[in-house]
Amino acid sequence: MQTFSIAIHGGAGTLVKGMMSPEKEAAYSAALKLALDGGYTILEKGGTAIDAVEAAVNALENCHLFNAGKGSVFTANGTHEMDASIMDGKTRNAGAVSLITGIKNPVSLARDVMEKSEHVFLAGDGAMQFAKELNYSLEDPAYFHDELRHQQWLEIKDSDTFQLDHSTKKDSKFGTVGAVACDKDGNIAAATSTGGMTNKKWGRVGDSPMVGGGNYANNKTCAISCTGSGEFFIRGVVAYDVACLIEHKNMSVQDAANEVIHKRILEIGGDGGLIAIDSKGMIAMPFNTEGMYRASKSSNGTEKMAIYR
Repeated sequence: MQTFSIAIHGGAGTLVKGMMSPEKEAAYSAALKLALDGGYTILEKGGTAIDAVEAAVNALENCHLFNAGKGSVFTANGTHEMDASIMDGKTRNAGAVSLITGIKNPVSLARDVMEKSEHVFLAGDGAMQFAKELNYSLEDPAYFHDELRHQQWLEIKDSDTFQLDHSTKKDSKFGTVGAVACDKDGNIAAATSTGGMTNKKWGRVGDSPMVGGGNYANNKTCAISCTGSGEFFIRGVVAYDVACLIEHKNMSVQDAANEVIHKRILEIGGDGGLIAIDSKGMIAMPFNTEGMYRASKSSNGTEKMAIYR
């Protein structure tokens, strides 16, 4: 019988046990559980992997604790620029958006790019125009204002420093969110969403919206959502690299994910993690940082939730 499963992440980075209050840890765990259960319920009812990953990422985007949607970090101009992507492993259709503002759920706009345009990737003003044509309502900037994010920005604004969210001070909030799922038909999908890096300039774009970089899905291999130092994940074409190891070296999803995260990305100086799933519902969640917000649930009865190593 086909196993159906889902895995989610809320960013990888400097997560040191004991540095976070029990209350904050409980809040993160509750937010992860809400997103996980929302996606899993869709799969349990016979829904598609693509619906499940969108729902799970929506839940994380709606939570101020994560650097995506509501909790997005501030740019050098004191604004929010969000990126997201989604991919269907059955068809290899994909949609992505970058440098968008005011959109409550960027991953849903990415899905609309996939399903309602002839394109894969829309950015900036054009992506916003597309959203407007689909009657998306824009949130006021106050919706995205989070005091901890604002303080992170104030510390480095007017400088040339930018801050990768996952390598900030120990008590700070963390990055990119994502989900991967395998449904009852053995179809897989991946979705990733982020607010980028604090104090970023010049319309910087990370790996999250890049198909093959931070997000990828192909029923023949795996579905992947990445989190970490985006510049390195782009150079390493990390998501696609995992899929290639499965396809060309016949590696398991766990071995391929480990090879990329514990060896290949480190060789070029990158750090972070990823979640991966194959069409049998097998899950891998490796990371080479001190922690990664992560959770998974499978119809074979396994359920995991963890923050630290």
